[in-house]
Amino acid sequence: MKRRNKVIMLLIVLIIAQNGLFAQQAILKPTSFKEEIEKLMLEKNVPALGIGIIEDGELRQIRVYGELKKDTPAPYNAIFNIASLTKPISALLTLTLVSNGDWDLDEPLYHYWVDPDVKDNPYLKILTTRHVLTHQTGFDNWRWMNKLNKLTFNFKPGTQCSYSGEGFEYLRLAIEQKFNKPFEELVDSLIFKPYGMNDSRFLWDEDFHKSRYAVQYNKEGEPYNSIKRIKNALASDNVLTTILDYGLFAVNVMKGTGLTEDVYNDMIRPQVIVRENVAYGLCWYIKQDYYKGEAALTHTGHDPGVCTKVVLLLESKRGIIMLTNGDNGFDIMKRVESEYFGYFDEHLNPPKTN
Repeated sequence: MKRRNKVIMLLIVLIIAQNGLFAQQAILKPTSFKEEIEKLMLEKNVPALGIGIIEDGELRQIRVYGELKKDTPAPYNAIFNIASLTKPISALLTLTLVSNGDWDLDEPLYHYWVDPDVKDNPYLKILTTRHVLTHQTGFDNWRWMNKLNKLTFNFKPGTQCSYSGEGFEYLRLAIEQKFNKPFEELVDSLIFKPYGMNDSRFLWDEDFHKSRYAVQYNKEGEPYNSIKRIKNALASDNVLTTILDYGLFAVNVMKGTGLTEDVYNDMIRPQVIVRENVAYGLCWYIKQDYYKGEAALTHTGHDPGVCTKVVLLLESKRGIIMLTNGDNGFDIMKRVESEYFGYFDEHLNPPKTN
């Protein structure tokens, strides 16, 4: 009987392990960690936190802590605004089109779209998708950030590196013009549906989102005036999704789903040096020697009341996704990332998108 019981227990452990609830790097198991992180969330006025853990190239753990808003617990499928974590989604759509032979990374974008603000600028005919994905467009992050309050080339595309949401919007408009479809429809058909991202949307849907939405909070713990109802799809910002959905997306990035080998290698290849040991691939920050000599693909998002981050280690097939709904979210993520990897580099955070 004792032998039989041991066999049964072993089978149970194996089943649990296969379902990802017994990950070797079990950051989320200890009660002490849960208590510590929830205490830190209260101290930092961050109501909700979603964490996804990738091990062996699969999404193994999901945890959601805290509240959507006061006295409303955050459910497993809480919906977060992910700010600039939208950009990797838009980049993967673009690279899927390239892999399908429907788009060219190095074709000038003026063939499909010309913004009126730069129609007379000779740099217009140089600008390509590769410049957009490596943040070498020459554009400000947003056009209203310069004194002319319009889209401007600050340098010749491809000669310098400067983070730009405007570049991604320029690319979105070019893609929409060529395919004669809204950007969000292309993403839905080529990324969201194939990856099983059933809770991901570019646009606000009152009936779908309101009951599960993690309302944004400022540093003092006060909610921003209203829910950010997204009415116009952007390629650079504001996708609404869950920790499960973005975890599925991250796993597919790791696997190179939908990409040819050449395009995948181009995506993860350092193309533009940002600073020592940090470069841009196609959209992704690449941090050399991030963890035990292994490089990491990383990206962050930062809007009012939104702090988000993803870190992917392709060699060991590990990763972490973190979504928060508070201005102090990076303080929380620093603790989570340090617990999991034993490392956190705050210099990897791109600038705010708004």
